[in-house]
Amino acid sequence: MHDLRTKKPVAPLIDVSPNNPCPFLRALVAEGFVDGHIAPLSTLSRTIGAASGKKGLSNIRVRIETSLVALVANGLSPWRLLKSWWSGAELDALRDGPLDKHGVGSRILDAHAHVHEDQIARLAEFGQECRDPAGGVERGLTASEITTFMHANFERAKGNRRWYDPLLMKGEWPVLLRILGKGEGKDRYLSVAEVRTLFVDRRLPERIVERIESLPQVAPGRRTLRVIGSAAAVVIALLVALTQFPDRVRAVLPDKLAQLLPPPLPDAPATKAAYWLDQNWSLEDRYWFHHVSQGTATFPVPYAWFAALEQPYLRLFSAPGLMKESAYLERFGFIPSPQTIHTDDTTLRRFGYASIFETTPAPASSGLWKTAVENVDGFPVGFARMTGVVDPATGRREDDKIGLTCAACHTGQLHYKGVAVRFDGGPAMTDLKKLELATGLSIAYTLYVPFRFKRFADRVLGRDASDADRSALKQKLAAIGKFLLDWQNTYDKTIAGKTTEDGKQQKDTEEGFGRLDALNRIGNQVFSQNLAINGLTGFEKNLHAQDAPVSYPPIWTVPWLKYAQYDASIEQPLIRNAGEALGVTALINMSPEYPADTLFRSSVEVQNLLWIESMLRGPDPFSQTPQRFGGLAAPKWPSQLFDDQAWKLKPDRVAKGRELYAEICVECHLGPVNDPVFDAQFPDKSFWSSPRWDRTGESPVLDPVQKKADDMGTDPAQANVLTMRTVQVPGFLGIDPTRDLTKWWECPDLQPTSTTEMSYALALMVTVDLVSRKWMDERHIPPAQQKKLWGDRKNCPNPSPAPRYRARPLNGAWATAPYLHNGSVPSLDWLLRPAAERPRKFCMGARDFDPEHVGFDVKGDETSCKNGQTLFSATDRDGNDIHGNSVAGHSFEGAAPYPKGIIGRALDKNEREALIEYLKTL
Repeated sequence: MHDLRTKKPVAPLIDVSPNNPCPFLRALVAEGFVDGHIAPLSTLSRTIGAASGKKGLSNIRVRIETSLVALVANGLSPWRLLKSWWSGAELDALRDGPLDKHGVGSRILDAHAHVHEDQIARLAEFGQECRDPAGGVERGLTASEITTFMHANFERAKGNRRWYDPLLMKGEWPVLLRILGKGEGKDRYLSVAEVRTLFVDRRLPERIVERIESLPQVAPGRRTLRVIGSAAAVVIALLVALTQFPDRVRAVLPDKLAQLLPPPLPDAPATKAAYWLDQNWSLEDRYWFHHVSQGTATFPVPYAWFAALEQPYLRLFSAPGLMKESAYLERFGFIPSPQTIHTDDTTLRRFGYASIFETTPAPASSGLWKTAVENVDGFPVGFARMTGVVDPATGRREDDKIGLTCAACHTGQLHYKGVAVRFDGGPAMTDLKKLELATGLSIAYTLYVPFRFKRFADRVLGRDASDADRSALKQKLAAIGKFLLDWQNTYDKTIAGKTTEDGKQQKDTEEGFGRLDALNRIGNQVFSQNLAINGLTGFEKNLHAQDAPVSYPPIWTVPWLKYAQYDASIEQPLIRNAGEALGVTALINMSPEYPADTLFRSSVEVQNLLWIESMLRGPDPFSQTPQRFGGLAAPKWPSQLFDDQAWKLKPDRVAKGRELYAEICVECHLGPVNDPVFDAQFPDKSFWSSPRWDRTGESPVLDPVQKKADDMGTDPAQANVLTMRTVQVPGFLGIDPTRDLTKWWECPDLQPTSTTEMSYALALMVTVDLVSRKWMDERHIPPAQQKKLWGDRKNCPNPSPAPRYRARPLNGAWATAPYLHNGSVPSLDWLLRPAAERPRKFCMGARDFDPEHVGFDVKGDETSCKNGQTLFSATDRDGNDIHGNSVAGHSFEGAAPYPKGIIGRALDKNEREALIEYLKTL
């Protein structure tokens, strides 16, 4: 490189490779300040640091940032990073590197290094006339105008943009403003004329040249120190980036490397007040439901170990927080919960336990359930400690476990202007996949990040623990970490070789906040991972991609429905609930290495599941006057919480909406559950006189309307899971669906099936049945009492044509956004429009509720999400449909007779507003 103190203007300018797309670097090369091929990181950092005009610590910061960017600019493989650190950045090989925006930027410079003057003119349109500090006026862009310009560039690049491109944009025009800008503070601007000179002439403004030329020459004796200093700066830059900006670093890394950093999480919404809505449960019942164990060990380490794990973040000078901290777990979408409800009123109000209704509190069901709950570590709603754990196979006493409860997925909340509204039985807004990833990383960091295992062992064993005990603890933790890593590799390898029902490559569909592929997850757990844990090999072939995620269904009213799941698959309540517990990782013996009479022994807390179902169900609704559901009631529209016109119900709209409901909705969803005005106005459509009620048994049951998925036009992926998926089971388990379901339940018309390869649906029904019967038999429950525990409803396949979906009553529907079974429609307003108009992309996680449109305020396609939010998208980057994510069906358009996928006539704006207003009242 030239001695910058004696550098003369280069004439003619040095040629610059078209594969160097950065205008500032192109000017540095053209004027001879840096080599056009390989520029050492120290040279780049010193030169750009000088160009910035910054001094002292600010200059050091610029140089560190420059070194970090230059280090990754050519690639992120370990070899590429090492080469960049040792030799420098290859400026003529930046095109198509990690920082190349591929046309998402300004488009002033194309891939052949041609300058497009029309794009410079477009840039100028975003600016204004600015006063030059040296005198005169010229066209320029301030920081806010540059932000608008970058946003417009991003919007222009629809179909060719990546979610992290906005992060890359921040390293372009804002940096030019910082280096080339004129003026100070909010008046600082980027001159369009200088931008044109930079792009067209490849020259820097004279004042920038003077800054660079003022750099002192590096004496030969100090070059070694400079190299060492540069290396140190790079290391520091990497450490700073990894510790302070892990989400930004993760965004530009390849998938394999990105998995080594924690998943990005949104900040928990600021909450100035919280309220649990009155739903006919006492405070004691609610808290018990939130933390009672269903016998699951969802997390792969014992309770005490999980409580001692640190969050998977790197810190330079302090230890990260703990995984168990509620404030951290709330960022995954969980709801905070007190350590106990036997505390002062101030604490209870802080957690939302303040009465807002002028009603008498519901009596507690403590006479029903006997299992006490605790939450001494202050975990959020949905976390439970399983005590008295016994290995199902050996009978050996185990450490306490930590698992998720029913409430983890079926407790909802919405936020509006700092107020949190919480309700039981509603869809959770959690992201369990991110929690799984964070837990696995936390274990890995504990094993491999310096000093972290010692802190972990101190918490688990105590500071005085012996080296032998610490070594044993590390071996156990390492074994768990290895199993998790091996299992993930097995899963990835297996799924890579499998196809979907339509012959395409299987791949996971992102679940994201508020969605979970529960059916495929249960199948993977019960018929693959459980068998592997029990020492059986070869059953990884039963794995299936998690490609049919659904929105968590609300569970109020569910005990009175013949079929609870979206796909109307399971009638028997205990089978439904115990199957869910197995899927959330209850312990189970499925090994041939132990006595046959221990097979299907499990940790499932059947009694707790029975109590939960009873609390949800309540008394016979037909024994009430007037008829009504007891148990857990649907949440009521909380207009009394907000002094906001958007929350006030409008009676004229409600009246009009009631008529529209009778015209459009009752065909599938039946009449409203609790609207005497509707029953008087439309007596022939009353919910309580519907012929779909079956009252022949001891308890009534409502057979909800079922529709073929094809007729509804909605995404069929979830309905296809139990219809098309098959599994293989070991012969020693003795599972014979035809024999067993006929013997136990007298199920009609069962076709003979193999005892080792069978329908996933039948295999699950029999397995869960055997687990439940084993629990009853080992407690010596008499046959008559067992029959009472089972109830009237059979564990038989649904005889209706599949694939299908069931329609449930719409009580509480206002609290269940996003809509359709797969959570593909953000609000009721969008649901009541033609399907083709619906957004195909929108963000979920930590966003405010929209009381006007009822759901989430989405104007159209959203492609850029706030940090940590997840993007629901119907299509991938190439425009191909994503399995399970169709936004079609249940459409309102045209006129009768309706083709498939259309269920009602087109509604105008006033009709939509009226129907939405009525649905708020249900």
